[in-house]
Amino acid sequence: MASIKWVADLTHSEVKFKVKHLMLTTVSGYFRSFDVEALTPDAAFTGVESLVFTAEVDSISTNNAQRDTHLKSADFFDAAQHSQVRFVATEYEQVSGEKYKLLGELSIRGITRPVALDVAYGGTVVDPYGQTKAGFSVHGKLSRKEFGLTWNAVTEAGSVVVSNEIKLHAEVQLVKQVPYPAWN
Repeated sequence: MASIKWVADLTHSEVKFKVKHLMLTTVSGYFRSFDVEALTPDAAFTGVESLVFTAEVDSISTNNAQRDTHLKSADFFDAAQHSQVRFVATEYEQVSGEKYKLLGELSIRGITRPVALDVAYGGTVVDPYGQTKAGFSVHGKLSRKEFGLTWNAVTEAGSVVVSNEIKLHAEVQLVKQVPYPAWN
């Protein structure tokens, strides 16, 4: 049986992150430009043969232009030298029911580290236009310092400006790619 190729439906997907600011409130951001490609043995996602996620660092948005510019600078993501964030899956295993663990290698700023993500598989359906789609909620945490995102400052009272822990959340809808018929 041939593998099934899937790509992100970008109009129905989002990739977000959250970080504590001054240890008082949480600031959210997202990537406006990203892609996901996957190969699976079947439409029920009983396994994943390959999965690659890429996000353009220059598309980062926190709804604050000054903060976004700082995040793209060498203090954080260094977009001029490292234009993409990349995740390559190494394992996809069922935990229970529709809950899965997605293991892989995350590369940020030229540093690659293993990460584990929690995945909730929402199912596979055919939409009103005849496209087969699958939905997922993905959650995880990482240490930004492990990826070279070490900038910080300390307030007068001794609090750090940016926490080390980053929370990740993605809602991803994938579209099954239909191969073109072979021309005879």
